[in-house]
Amino acid sequence: MQISATSFETDFNSLPISTFWSNDTEKELKMHKIHAYPAKFRAFLVSKSLEYARREGVKVRSIADIFCGCGTTALEAKRFKIEFWGCDINPVATLIAKVKSEQYNQSILEKYFTRILGAYSTQSIGVPEHYRLDKRLNYWFSKAQISDLYKLLSLIRDVVPKGKYRSFFLCAFSNILKPTSRWLTKSIKPQVDPIKIPEKVKNAFEKQYHFMLRANQESIGIYTSEIKARIVNKNFFKVAIDEPFVDLLITSPPYVTSYEYADLHQLSTLWLGYTNDYRRLRKGTIGSLHFLNDMKVEVNSLNEIGLDIYYKMYKIDRTKAKSIAKYFLDIKNAIDKAYFILNPGALAVVIIGNTKYINIEVDNAKFLASCMLTTGFKRIDIFKRKIGPKILTPYRDSKGRFSQNANHRKVYSHEFVIIAKK
Repeated sequence: MQISATSFETDFNSLPISTFWSNDTEKELKMHKIHAYPAKFRAFLVSKSLEYARREGVKVRSIADIFCGCGTTALEAKRFKIEFWGCDINPVATLIAKVKSEQYNQSILEKYFTRILGAYSTQSIGVPEHYRLDKRLNYWFSKAQISDLYKLLSLIRDVVPKGKYRSFFLCAFSNILKPTSRWLTKSIKPQVDPIKIPEKVKNAFEKQYHFMLRANQESIGIYTSEIKARIVNKNFFKVAIDEPFVDLLITSPPYVTSYEYADLHQLSTLWLGYTNDYRRLRKGTIGSLHFLNDMKVEVNSLNEIGLDIYYKMYKIDRTKAKSIAKYFLDIKNAIDKAYFILNPGALAVVIIGNTKYINIEVDNAKFLASCMLTTGFKRIDIFKRKIGPKILTPYRDSKGRFSQNANHRKVYSHEFVIIAKK
């Protein structure tokens, strides 16, 4: 559907499913799977976006992702031999993204792995008091696991010099933290599994390393390190950009959520030393209420679509209404800045879904599309796409896991691809 200023009466949910944007027939590179990440972007959407851009006559020499997450767009841009620029406020995300965008000498990886494992089996390393007494670490890990993880992390830093190879092993370490902890597997909320038997640290690390080694082997010859992929760990709003430089923006902003992304990555942020209090990383994230000042004046700057949703929610839950308003204001600012970084004639492809709180429809897609229209984009096309394979259930249980039970909470099984031309 193509929209204009008078098209917002249309219910986006009533659009037919686009087979072009839903048919995922491509085999993803193993490198995309080296680290678990919530709400991960589907790799085939990048090739679809490039195909769409070619149809529109857009010559793509550079791709950007302003919410690059774990680097799916970055890796695909390198696969298509196109320069990439991306940023994300989450240091765990940018660590994964940078590791995925590199290539490594297999023999060098094997050398470091052998040294790490050999030292792990023979050395005894004392755990500093602040690790032994840390309340969050003791909440998630047994004392034995803390000792083993500390030893492994220390050896990685001792054996592997700073640079991309150390980042490779730190990424491997990061991805074994949840399996070796009491964290409830596949839950979208941080919670303890009282019956879980955590994996042994050494076994989990070996398994993780060998998968990443195979992923690196597969990538050799598919993409090269000659193509630049610049990934910045920074809030997009605070990135200094002097002039437009992007031909194709492909991004998927976080939805209005009931959880904080910083909370989901707390194990990695604590162990890797990004912060001694993971809650500090909530600051600046899209839609976060933490560290937020009074918003009475800012709410009035929302457009008609945003205000309508805000006031509906305000009657039911004022805190949630404030969260939604903050999210919409952040999205508006992101669209304004995204417009600036695009070259004339460039395309912006944004994938976003809607949410629902207490039977109030939070129409993220319609609000975002309206912002694009008022920002100055010439034309906006809206497509509805099915999320995941046909077997994906639309229900989640109280722990956030997928469920077949129709009495559980229903979540959306589709999202929207919004394409705008500058």
